[in-house]
Amino acid sequence: MSEAQSKTENVASVLKVFAVLEALVDEKRIGLAELAQRAMTSKTTAHRLLQTMAELGYIEQDPETEKYGLTLKLFSLGARSLNEQSDLLRVADMVMGKLSRATGESINLGILDERDQKVLYIHKYDSIYNLSMKSTLGLRNPLHSTSLGKALLAWRDEEEIRERMAKMDFARLAPRTVTDPTALLTQLHDIRSQGYAEEIEESEAGVRCMAAPIFNHLGKPIAAISISFPLFRFDETRKPDYVTNLTEAGMTASRALGYHTVKN
Repeated sequence: MSEAQSKTENVASVLKVFAVLEALVDEKRIGLAELAQRAMTSKTTAHRLLQTMAELGYIEQDPETEKYGLTLKLFSLGARSLNEQSDLLRVADMVMGKLSRATGESINLGILDERDQKVLYIHKYDSIYNLSMKSTLGLRNPLHSTSLGKALLAWRDEEEIRERMAKMDFARLAPRTVTDPTALLTQLHDIRSQGYAEEIEESEAGVRCMAAPIFNHLGKPIAAISISFPLFRFDETRKPDYVTNLTEAGMTASRALGYHTVKN
């Protein structure tokens, strides 16, 4: 077997392992035949992968149903990786709670998902109102159509912004989605100047959001906080208050992470 063929087979094996893991996450408990189908492989190969993963402690088989499920070992790996973000979650939670009490609206914390240039939602405060914007932890949304995404992009070097935009799919998701890269770049310049991002019916019809970045000690935007309103409930006369509360929340969290502004 040539080196190129060996590498191709190794990649295929890795893809099958992750296909099995994702199926187990989606289905909780799943049988061998369905797992093989989801991983697009034979039952023999799927069974071999499952046996290895079971030996390593990542999955277990129910002796009665013979279905497979994940153990907590995979969760523990994720939890250990999240330790790096524990400071972010701790300081963000304090300012998000304050924003939630001040507005009564949905408050979200998002970070940049490097894999597919999207916003990953990692923390939230739900609205006090029955009719409100609901988000799901772990949800990923496009950068170009969300205030969180724009806040994460706007404070980066222009070269990096252009590189990321080149990988993005500027799909139209709502009545006012920005689908032109040049228009988005202009918008990002404005966002950086005004200190916050905004989107009105760009991600979802009837929804208006505002977001501010959170910086780490190196001055890098590592997260963003947003307030989401149903369009009909947005009070234009209170917009200056929303902006002040939001940007102060972002800056308070940033300072708690060691960020400091440079005085000219």
